[in-house]
Parts: sequence; C-alpha cells; structure tokens
Amino acid sequence: MDAVAGIADRIWQIQSRIAQIAPPVRVPVVAATTSSEDFASVLAASGVGTPATAAVGSGADRLNAKGVPVDLVGYGNGRIPAEALGTISGTSHQLWTPAARSFEALRSAAAADGVTIGITDSYRTYESQVDVAARKGLYSQGGLAAAPGTSRHGWGMALDLRLDSSAQAWMGEHGEDYGFVEDVAREPWHWGYHPTS
Repeated sequence: MDAVAGIADRIWQIQSRIAQIAPPVRVPVVAATTSSEDFASVLAASGVGTPATAAVGSGADRLNAKGVPVDLVGYGNGRIPAEALGTISGTSHQLWTPAARSFEALRSAAAADGVTIGITDSYRTYESQVDVAARKGLYSQGGLAAAPGTSRHGWGMALDLRLDSSAQAWMGEHGEDYGFVEDVAREPWHWGYHPTS
C-alpha cells in the first residue's frame, strides 16, 4: 500500500507541474471499445483536444486529511519551490495552482462588478514566516502571525488582500463561490483557499 500511496503522490506532483503549463484534462476511464468510432466518441466527450479551464474552487480531491495539497506536502510548509506553485497573472504573487486560477477568476468577476481587489501577501517561505512572527507576534499570544511552519501562507493556500469597504463586502458575498473564506478571526484581510469541488 505504501508503494501505491507513493505513486499517487508522484502523480499529483507531475499533474501539478503540468497544470502550471496547461489546465488539467480529466479523461474518463472506460471499458475497451470495439470500433474507432466508439473511441472517437469517448475522446470527444472527454474534452481532449479542446481548450479546458480549471473550475473555480476546485482541488478538494487533491488535499490530504489536514487540508494540505498532496502535491506540495513533500516539500514542507514554506519550503515549496517557485516552480511548484502557480503565479497569479499580472502579479508576482504565488499560490497552489488551483488557488491561483480560482483567485484570477474571482478578481475578474469582482472587476466586472466594479470592485478592485488587491493582494498584499500570498505564499510565504519559512524564513518570511519567521520574520512576520518576529514583527507582528504570534497569534496564540495576541499577535497576528501563525507559528512558523504552520501558516496556510506556507502551503500557498492563503492571501492577504487589500480591500476597501466595497471589496470587503464583495468578498463576503462572493469569495466562497471561488473557494476563498475569511478564516482567521481579527484578520479581515486574510482569505484562505478552501476548495469546494
């Protein structure tokens, strides 16, 4: 069973890297077909060969029991290489790739509603988590930082946003539709990615 789990983890790592280049295409597993026409029908129905976009709020099936992406868990919190993360278009900010794509869709929808949502922080290295904890104090002691190595930022699963009152209201109404939830008390700017599908 350990070998199967290892193979499954490696498949998720490879799929994550591929997803950075092109969105994933899910091909259904079907019984063997008897003619090329049947195969062509299955291929067309799967969407192979047609452009695909990752669904917003997706990735729940790619998390372990602790809510950590299985394709990133091997690196460690705050130790994820840049190439294993997705960059949010038009920024230098990075997240777990499904979170980055969902945030891009969220930001576009907000803009269509005349709302601007800015980013102040995204993925944090372990070293930057240590720095934030030193400057802002630990949350458990009344500060504003998670203990280094435990932050959702360190998994590429959280953003700190720059929100005016209309953007805060928009996020409260629509954020969860894109998998983003205000999940830290006392921090209305902090939005964690909690995929819904």
